[in-house]
Amino acid sequence: MRPVQRTPFGRLTIIAGVAALTAVVAVSAALGRGQAGGGSVTNYLKYVGGKAGKANPKLSPVVIGAVNTQGGQVLVGPNWTKGAELAAKYVNTYLGGVQGHPLVLSECFTTSAEEDGTKCGQKFVNNKKISVVLLGAVAVGNQSLYAALGGKKPIVSGVALLPVDAVQKNEFALFGTNDSVLGPWGTFGVKYLHAKTAAVIYPQIPGIDVGAKVEKTSLTDAGVATKLVGFDPNATDLTGPLTAAGAQTADMVVPQSNAAGCINVAKTLQQLGVPGNKVVSNPLCLSGDVVASLGDLAPWVYGIASSLAGDKSDPAVVPYNRAMKQLGQSALAQDAWVIVSWGQVLTTVKMMNQVGVENITPAKLTVALRGFKGPQALGAPSLQCGKYKTEPAACNDQAQFFQYMGKGVFKPLTGWLRPPKNFTPEGS
Repeated sequence: MRPVQRTPFGRLTIIAGVAALTAVVAVSAALGRGQAGGGSVTNYLKYVGGKAGKANPKLSPVVIGAVNTQGGQVLVGPNWTKGAELAAKYVNTYLGGVQGHPLVLSECFTTSAEEDGTKCGQKFVNNKKISVVLLGAVAVGNQSLYAALGGKKPIVSGVALLPVDAVQKNEFALFGTNDSVLGPWGTFGVKYLHAKTAAVIYPQIPGIDVGAKVEKTSLTDAGVATKLVGFDPNATDLTGPLTAAGAQTADMVVPQSNAAGCINVAKTLQQLGVPGNKVVSNPLCLSGDVVASLGDLAPWVYGIASSLAGDKSDPAVVPYNRAMKQLGQSALAQDAWVIVSWGQVLTTVKMMNQVGVENITPAKLTVALRGFKGPQALGAPSLQCGKYKTEPAACNDQAQFFQYMGKGVFKPLTGWLRPPKNFTPEGS
């Protein structure tokens, strides 16, 4: 996503690429699941290359930097930090730490000022024990963070939110960038909706507008004639913008919005009689605010770049839910930022075990990460870091799609889909 700012809605929560699911989800029977078979990570011990049991507290700790945006007015994914902490606890309790050494997170938070990133970057650079930095849902201080780090240590992110994240050559966005994971919208529209026309509508908020343009690009590249219409984020009746976009007659309607806009789009689409099965949203609209206002999520199709904790048809979520239950955190497991941070920690530990605890350096971890092809725990079955020259940090450009059936039930519609062949994310 592009820079997040305070809006007329007050304390704005923007979920990018993947959404924080606040409602308990369950999924109906599988129809060709994306991670089925060899693409699933179902054994964490094997995945990280660890040894069953607890880390040895007498051994020197292996320290990882961890930065997230929280504590201020911008709330993107505050539970990312809790997810990373839980993953580290699981590694130390059940996976033998890092070759017996305890895994420790050195945490730092940005809140509301750009200089917060400088503080965190300097903290990580000055700690010689830190060879890699985990980037959470960071939407404040990103530019100064990178400046302070100076490219000295690799960065493992989940979903890279901002354009400055996407262009970092030593960053590895395991679940993709905000742009790259919107690419499959065109593929889904043509392959599953047989769409010839599409309407993309979005509130004119920095960040959200760029995502809408990426979706239009993807649809256009797939051969779908697409109209893109923005609307005033203060507007509640969106009949005008939706009509201008041709939503009533389009084969596919794409709302790219924050939760407040999702609510108003849903209400207006219902008034216009637009069926929910041709509305394809990214996870921005999977929000508790929507549930609180509408009584349930909108009955739309949703795309997401990670597993859903409630997707019982996905074998990848079985070990995750079991682990979260062992940690006494079953409810928190539904938060997709927790899913993302869990995957980041496990993959980072995998890379550390791969190079060997005595050989961990920023340079060797960078090489290992660049060569990681997946499957990603709780993510896509294959990765290709550096696929896009405009966004070298993007390691994934795949998403899977679900039809929301109501009352917490999602029906899987696809496996993992890629963008149209000629698609290129926007980049900086």
